[in-house]
Amino acid sequence: MMHYFRYVSNVYSALTYCIQGHKYRNHYFYDERRDMPEHTDWELMAANILKSELKRKGVTYSQLVEKLAAIGISEKEVNVRNKLSRGKFTAAFLLQCLSSIGVSEFRLA
Repeated sequence: MMHYFRYVSNVYSALTYCIQGHKYRNHYFYDERRDMPEHTDWELMAANILKSELKRKGVTYSQLVEKLAAIGISEKEVNVRNKLSRGKFTAAFLLQCLSSIGVSEFRLA
């Protein structure tokens, strides 16, 4: 009697199956449902806060990179642009950016 078990945990996952009590694992297959990461509301809020503060201060991405370098943070302009467009960055990065452009307080709502 053969039993097959399959699970998907990431974009690329392994196929695991069991034949007569022995586990076998085939290498990767692609799960189409997970090709585009979704933004959470919190990620969008963080990115929008940073973008709005940059706009309010009149700071471009290249100027932000220069200001970050002045406080010892090395980033490339393309990396900053990608982080803000994806909304995937740490709270530390958010605080570093806000501090470097001279923001001492901001409103969430």
